[in-house]
Formats: sequence, structure tokens, C-alpha cells
Amino acid sequence: MYILKRLAQMALVVLAVTFLAFAAMNLLGDPLTNILGPIATADPADLTEDQRADLIEARETYYLDDPFLVRYGRWLGDMVTGDFGRSFKNDIKVSTELANRLPVTVFLMVYAQIIAVVISIPWAVFAASRAYRFVDKSSTVVSFGMLGIPVFALVVLLFWLFVVRFQIFPLRFDDTDLGSRLWSLFIPAVSLAIPLIATYQRLLRTDLISTLQEDFIAVARAKGMSDRHVLFRHALRPSLFSMLTVFGINTGALIGGSIVVEQYFQIPGIGRAVIEAIIRDDFPVVLAIVVIVSVIFVVINVLVDILYTYLDPRVKLDG
Repeated sequence: MYILKRLAQMALVVLAVTFLAFAAMNLLGDPLTNILGPIATADPADLTEDQRADLIEARETYYLDDPFLVRYGRWLGDMVTGDFGRSFKNDIKVSTELANRLPVTVFLMVYAQIIAVVISIPWAVFAASRAYRFVDKSSTVVSFGMLGIPVFALVVLLFWLFVVRFQIFPLRFDDTDLGSRLWSLFIPAVSLAIPLIATYQRLLRTDLISTLQEDFIAVARAKGMSDRHVLFRHALRPSLFSMLTVFGINTGALIGGSIVVEQYFQIPGIGRAVIEAIIRDDFPVVLAIVVIVSVIFVVINVLVDILYTYLDPRVKLDG
């Protein structure tokens, strides 16, 4: 029941996002002008026969003579089947263009999250086990420093240092095989991961310190369990709630960061695609990316909610 309720909420959120995005795209400008340019607003008497034919064809192709709600319903129905329409500018299917770009961005986001989790969890456990000592205070300074550096500055710094200065990593994105992809995306992924590492470390460290004061931890220690066993087997799991919540929320931040990273490193992902589409006023591409991003964001947050029940049995599925 809980899962069905969350799925229903997810569907409503995505529906609301699609409606607002579709409305915004139509309010920002006349779609016909974005498709045909000045021809759309010219006096029909001044147009050639071919131009008038193009005008009629565009109105029929994009249902521009229909009321707003009818057009939204048609677009939504096509979108559910995976048809996001055709690009205004190059007349190719939007789904075809994004099918090549989406996997790159998803790979980059997952890569960044893996790096962040792998580094932040051991770091947080280490700091919490030495709470308020010199090591913990030093790590606090380092993490705040990592949080204070904007993504665009990190991108420029890491690019210059590891790509230009020492030439350790390639200049361009290489999709030849998995190894090449991992190697060429390492610096972009690290650029996205550094703020996440600091955020996760601070949250988990604080929650771990609080958990280590609980009675069940004292009982575990009284049974003679080692500090390592207590930390990783008893304290870590119930301390992951805040980190998991931020993990889900940071999906949106990762999409925003990927726009900067993909532009700078010339990575052919949806972050770069949305910038190109906005510059071209290519509304179908922008709409498709908004829907895809919202679905990814909502799905990840629903999965995080469900994962809560695994981390703490006190969270009931029927809650």
C-alpha cells in the first residue's frame, strides 16, 4: 500500500510538472514563430505560395490551431508512448536525439555519486570515531572549504591542473569503451562529486555522533564488540537517513552541475542539449528534458523513501 501510494504521488508530481512546463513554453513565445521565424508574423499577402504552404503544414503538424488544453493532451499522450515530438530546428525526433545524450548524463551522475559515497562514508565514520579531536576539527575545516568552492570554479581548476598542466586526463570525452569513458569522465565526475562528498560527510558524521550516544550502542560495547564492529554494524545503518534524503534531493543539483561540466568539457549529454535547445528556442527538446529530469528526480526520491524501511525497521511500509 505504501509503495502504491508513493507511486501515485510520483505520477501526480510528474503530471503537474509536465503541465507547468508545457504552459511555460507556450507563454514564453509563439511556437509558430520559433518554427518558421519572421514568416509566422508576416502579412499572408506578402508571402510566397511555398511560404504559405509551410505555414499551413506547421500549424497542422504541431496542432497549433487547437486550443491549449487539446494540444497539451495530444502532447501528453504522445509523451507517454515515448514520442516527444520533432525538433523545431532540425526536424528530427526529439526522442532519437535524447536517446544518445541521456545515457551519457546518467553515467556521469552515477559516477559522481559513487565517488562521493565511496569517499564520504569512510571519512565520516573516521571523523565520528574521533569526535571533537584534532582530526575531526581538521576534517570539518576541509569539508567546509570543499562546500565553499562553486562547481564552475572546480571545473576550471581541475581542468587546468590535470588536463592542461599535467596532461593526465584526455581533453575530450572518449566513448570508445567503458575504460575510456571512465577515464575521460573522471575529472568531470570529481568536479560534481566534491560538494557532495563534503555534504554527505558532514551529515553522516553528525548523525553518527548522535547515534553513538544511544543505549543500544552502549549495550553492544558492553558485550565486548570492537569499535569497528559497533561503528559499521550497529551505528552506521540508522545514521544514514539524513544522507539518503540529501542524496535524493541532490539529483536536481547534479543536473544543474552537469550543465556547467558538460559545456566546459564538451560532453554530449542532456545538460549541454538543454543549453543548445534554449539558445535555439527549440521548445520540444526543452520540454522533453524537463520531463526526463523530473521523472528521474521523483523516481530517485521515491526509491529513497522505500529504502528507509530497510535501514530502520521502525519505519513501516503502511505509514
